Amino acid sequence: MHGFHQGCTVIDDLINEIKPDVFLLQEHWLTPSNLNTFEHRFSDYFPFGSSAMSSCLESGMLRGRPFGGVITLVSKTLRNYSIF
Repeated sequence: MHGFHQGCTVIDDLINEIKPDVFLLQEHWLTPSNLNTFEHRFSDYFPFGSSAMSSCLESGMLRGRPFGGVITLVSKTLRNYSIF
C-alpha cells in the first residue's frame, strides 16, 4: 500500500472491477487508534490486522514512518464462514 491514503484508490479500483473476497495489505502506516479507518472506508469488508506504530508510539513521540503494518480485508459475504 505504501500508506493508507495512497493505496485507497487502487483498492477502490479493484473492488469496482474485480470484487475480490479477500485483500492482504501491508505498509498501511496507520496508528492502532486509526485502524478503524479501513472499516469506514471499505464498508463491504471487515478488517483485522495490526499496526507497526504501536512500539514507536509507546517509546515516545512519533518521528517519521515506521515500516510495516498489515491488515486483511474480508468480504462481509464470507463472514459466516470466517473464524474471526
